Amino acid sequence: MRTAIASILVAGLVVILGGLAFLYSGIYDVSATAPHWPVTRWVLETARTRSIKAHSASIEAPPGLDDGAKILIGVAHFAAHCAVCHGAPGVPKGDISTGLNPQPPDLAHASIRHTAPELFWILKHGIKMTGMPAWRDHSDDELWATVAFLQKLPGMSEEDYGKLVMASMTQGTSHHHSDSDQGRPGQTAPERHQHPEPED
Repeated sequence: MRTAIASILVAGLVVILGGLAFLYSGIYDVSATAPHWPVTRWVLETARTRSIKAHSASIEAPPGLDDGAKILIGVAHFAAHCAVCHGAPGVPKGDISTGLNPQPPDLAHASIRHTAPELFWILKHGIKMTGMPAWRDHSDDELWATVAFLQKLPGMSEEDYGKLVMASMTQGTSHHHSDSDQGRPGQTAPERHQHPEPED
């Protein structure tokens, strides 16, 4: 029995020392131009999927996500912050996305792969080691509105997307940012879209 325990301890020590030697050797290529090893990709993707499900499990989607006004707020946020990396109907991904590893996914099917609470959690908290930023400095209402837009995105045509963007601009759809937004992809300075002044 003691021999078996000693053997297990020795084997564990060898694994730990081998792992440390591997880390300090610099053999593993962390450059964005080198694809992940299959086992590394599997570990990261599995961890990401399970983490999103676990952390969003207690979140409840608010009613009325199909409200047209919410969708206009959502498309304004998406066009300003998301399309540069993820693209949009008729809008190719920006140059910054080609240098990211993993590549930002096409969000046309995001609402099929994820529930509304999962999408909200991703938007609010971001995802480590993917380039996906956290938008927690934006209001929950705006993030839920973005989720509402994402739910309408599957099958959306270039023409429909263009009409939504124009409608959001025409109606002065508002989305506010803190100073920390400066320097984020697709944005050079905080934007302030004001609602039209009410008529007398």
